[in-house]
Amino acid sequence: MTTRTAPSAATTTPRRAGLRKLLFTETRLYLREPLTAFFTIGLPLGLLLVLGSAIPGFRDPDPALGGERIVDGQLPAMMILLSAMTSAFSVMPAVLAVYRERGVLRRLSVTPASPAALLATQLLLNLATTVVAAILTVVGGHLVLGTRLPGQVPWFVLVFLLGVTALFAIGLAVAAVVPNSRVAGGLGAVVMFPMLFLAGMWLPRDLMPEFLRRISDFTPAGAFGQALRDSWGGATPQALHVAVIVAWALAADVFAARAFRWE
Repeated sequence: MTTRTAPSAATTTPRRAGLRKLLFTETRLYLREPLTAFFTIGLPLGLLLVLGSAIPGFRDPDPALGGERIVDGQLPAMMILLSAMTSAFSVMPAVLAVYRERGVLRRLSVTPASPAALLATQLLLNLATTVVAAILTVVGGHLVLGTRLPGQVPWFVLVFLLGVTALFAIGLAVAAVVPNSRVAGGLGAVVMFPMLFLAGMWLPRDLMPEFLRRISDFTPAGAFGQALRDSWGGATPQALHVAVIVAWALAADVFAARAFRWE
């Protein structure tokens, strides 16, 4: 009979130090690319404020949306979704593909900061960016456009975290199958833009034909976007949408874990 011993302090300390150094380095590299921060944080917030200010109808109750103003739920939810999907399908797959091509992941395998640590660091950085974008969208919309704050804050936070987890898992699945960095951007866009359409970015779900809205219910972005809107409006998200988000997250995680290549 054998017993498993816990890692010694001498082993865990270099790993933690390596992870901290890796996080610091990746953060610096991230901040050196202002366009990345612009597209994930600045663009969604700018679109919200510009569209909400420039189009008077967005600030009027819309009978087609059940009397809801577009700036109160539809537009902010779509901007949060846009930020999350930009990180998941544009930023993260491209970075990981470049690191794989250049042998960074292979070299990290012999250092205290393992390839898995780099993956975790990228997830943390993109999550932090998406959280910042969401906070700025909620606060900025409320202060500038008078949009209402989320009515079901606990549900809003839970749906946000679940939705981001699902989108990032799908983003990792994209990163797992792209052969190089040149393909990463194209494949990410092929996945991202149809999902944005089905989520209601250009045609609100309330105005979609029934069959198209039903398809949207079973897509990760459609379920995520509608659950955000429901919780923003003070309602409990539909169980179907929460279940769809969780199912996509689990399925994509399993696929990415099996298909992801470090080199």
